[in-house]
Amino acid sequence: MCGITGWIDWNEDLTKHANIVEKMTETMQLRGPDASGTWLTKHCAFGHRRLSVIDPANGAQPMVRPTKYAEDRDCVIVYNGELYNALELRKELERLGYAFRTTCDTEVLLLAYVEWGPACVEKLNGIFAFAIWRTDEEQLFMARDRLGVKPLFYRREEGRLLFGSEPKAILAHPDVPAEVDGEGLAELFALGPARTPGVGIWRGISELKPGHCLTYDRSGMRITAYWRLKSRPHEDDERATAEKVGELLDDTVRRQLVSDVPVCTLLSGGLDSSALTALAVRYYAETGQGRVHTYSVDYVDNDKHFTAHDFQPNSDAPWIKRMSEFLGTAHHLVQFDTPELVEALETAVLAKDYPGMADIDASLYLFCREIKKDATVAISGEAADEVFGGYPWFHRREALTASTFPWSLATDLRESVLSPELKGHIRPLEYVSDRYAEALAEVPKLPGEDEDAQRMRTMSYLNITRFMPTLLDRKDRMSMAAGLEVRVPFCDHRLVEYVFNIPWTLKTAGGREKGILRRALAGVLPDDVLYRKKSPYPKTHNPAYLETVRSLLSERLEDAGSPLLPLIDKAHIRRLLATADARSHLPWFGQLMSAPQLFAYLLQFDFWLRRYRVSIV
Repeated sequence: MCGITGWIDWNEDLTKHANIVEKMTETMQLRGPDASGTWLTKHCAFGHRRLSVIDPANGAQPMVRPTKYAEDRDCVIVYNGELYNALELRKELERLGYAFRTTCDTEVLLLAYVEWGPACVEKLNGIFAFAIWRTDEEQLFMARDRLGVKPLFYRREEGRLLFGSEPKAILAHPDVPAEVDGEGLAELFALGPARTPGVGIWRGISELKPGHCLTYDRSGMRITAYWRLKSRPHEDDERATAEKVGELLDDTVRRQLVSDVPVCTLLSGGLDSSALTALAVRYYAETGQGRVHTYSVDYVDNDKHFTAHDFQPNSDAPWIKRMSEFLGTAHHLVQFDTPELVEALETAVLAKDYPGMADIDASLYLFCREIKKDATVAISGEAADEVFGGYPWFHRREALTASTFPWSLATDLRESVLSPELKGHIRPLEYVSDRYAEALAEVPKLPGEDEDAQRMRTMSYLNITRFMPTLLDRKDRMSMAAGLEVRVPFCDHRLVEYVFNIPWTLKTAGGREKGILRRALAGVLPDDVLYRKKSPYPKTHNPAYLETVRSLLSERLEDAGSPLLPLIDKAHIRRLLATADARSHLPWFGQLMSAPQLFAYLLQFDFWLRRYRVSIV
C-alpha cells in the first residue's frame, strides 16, 4: 500500500512549486515508508510514498508509460492498493501486444488504462485508489475501489484540483485553511465516528465515494458511478448457496495471500478470522510456504475485569488458543496497558485527521505497530458482519424498527452533550434524520419482495454503505500509520454482490446469525468455533481506563482555553462524568463505544482542535 497526492492547476506553473508537492507527499511518509517520488509538469504534479509489497525493486512511482497511439505522449500513474487479478489482466494485455518492464500490479493497472481507458475499472478485482494523468489530453482520471477499502480525498477550486490518500496531504498545501463548518461538526457530533459517503469533514474537502471515478480537465470535473449494489432474484437453494459462498471465499483468500513480503493473519478465535486463517493454512500447505503466523490483541488484566454482556458475550483468549493449536499456527499475543492506550488516543487522531473510535482506534494502531515488526501484510476478517448480517442490530426489534441508523440509536444522548449554540447551529437530530432518509432512498428494491424481506435488504444496504466504511477507514488509517498493509477478503465485490441478494431466511440458515457462512465453512472449522456466538473486536475492561479518561476530561473542562468548551454542554458532561459506570454497556455507537469511549472521543476532539488549529466557520 501507499500514499498518493496530486495537484492539477490551469493557472500555475507547477514546476516552480516542487517544494509544496514534496511537502504534501511527505505528510504520508508513514503510509509509504520504503520510498518516495514526485513527478511534475506545468499543470500536473504527482507525489507518491511507497510501501513495497509486489516487485519491491521495480515498482517505483509515479510510473510513466506511453499512450496507446503516441509513443511521445505519456500516461502517468500514482496508485495505492492491490490488484488481486493482476496476473489475469497481465496475460490479457500481453495477448494484446503489451510488453511489461516489471512484475508489479502498478504497471498492469496503468497499461489497463492505456488499453481500455476509464472502462478499465470494471475489470479490476482489488482494493485501490489511483490517479492517472494523460499528457496529450491534459486530463486527470481518478477511481476508487467498489467498497471503499482504500481512501481518496479531493478539493476543487477555480482552475485547481488537489487530491490525497488522506486529508493531511491536501491540508499541507499553503492555500488550504484548516476549517470546519456546520456540516463537518454535524458529521462528527451527530453521526461520528461514522461519516456520510463523500463528506470529508474538512470544509472544501470531499471524499471520492466508493465505486466512483472522477475526470478533471479544462472543461471541468465529472464524477460517475461505475459500480453499485443491485438487487436481483436469488435462485440457488441452501446447499448451492453455501457451496458458492465457500468457493468465493476460498478464491479471494488465495488471491489475497499473494505477496513478495511476509503475510500474517489477525486471529480472534471468532468465525470470520478463524475461517480466513484456516483457508490460509490450507493454501500455505498446498504451496509449501511453511507455517502461517497469527496475531491477536488483548489488554493487561482484561481476564480479571471482563464481564459478559449482550454486545460482548465471551472472552476471545481461550478461542484463540483453540484455533491456533487446531491449525498449528505460529501465534503471537500482543498486549497493552492503560497508559499506552491513553497515550495513543492522540496518535490515532493524527492518523485519521479527525476524531475517531477513541481507544478502539488507538488499540488497533498499537496492534498494527507490533505486527509490523515481523510482517508487512496482514489478512483481517473486517466486513463479514455487515455482509452476512452478524451484528446484534440485525436481530433486535428496537433496531429493526428504529427510524435512524441502528448502530447509533442514542440520538438523544448525542444531542444532550452539545452546547445550546451548537445544537441550534447544526440541528443534530434533523441532520441525522436527513442523512438516514438519503440512505433509505438509495436502497435498490426487488419487485415482489415482502415487507420483512425488504427491511432486511435495507439493513444489509445500510450496513454495507454506511457502517462498514467506518471500520474500513479505521483499519486503513491505523494500519497504514504503522506501515502495515491489511487486506480484507470479505470485501471482495463478487462475494458482496452474491451475498447481498441471498434472502434473509437463507442468510440465517439453521436459525443462527451468519448461518449460511457457517454452513459454507462446515468441515473447515471445528464445530465449537463454527457455532461460537459473535464477539466483537476486544476493548479494555480495566476500570483504570475509565478513571483515566474521566480525570483527563475533567481537567479539560476546567481549562478555560479549551477550544472544546464552546461546543459542549459543560454541566451535562460533568454529570455524565460523575455517574459513569464501567458496568454500563449501552453503546452510544456500535457495539464497543460506551461511556469511556464517549469521554475519550471528547478528549480526541479537544486535541484535534488544538493540534490542527481548526477554525470553525
